[in-house]
Amino acid sequence: MDELRKEAKAARNEAFRQRTQEAALRIIRLYQQLPHTGEAEVLGKQLLRSATSIAANYRASCRARSGAEYYAKLCVCVEEADETQFWLDLLGQADIFPEARLAELKQEYAAITAILTTARHLAKTNRDASAKE
Repeated sequence: MDELRKEAKAARNEAFRQRTQEAALRIIRLYQQLPHTGEAEVLGKQLLRSATSIAANYRASCRARSGAEYYAKLCVCVEEADETQFWLDLLGQADIFPEARLAELKQEYAAITAILTTARHLAKTNRDASAKE
């Protein structure tokens, strides 16, 4: 049974790793479509950094050498996911990019943030439980 759990966890991690990478690719494509203005460039680069950071840090979390390292990487992922949502909101609110064209990405990053927040909470609970033993 333990082996089945490990395989299921590995499959979930791989699926989410792929999901964050695909979301980052969507952000890259969005960045390429932004208008060539100073404001769009500044906000776009911030968005690009935070979105790609999620994918890179989640990938690193899957290779963590300890529970503490895993938890730390997840914390970075949650912060970057929240920041990505902020930049997407700002691009729309500043009328730099149409809100309607941002809607799906906003939903995707809200879901990614929720999943990462839950994973971080579970990692902290498991870490705290291990520390008590």
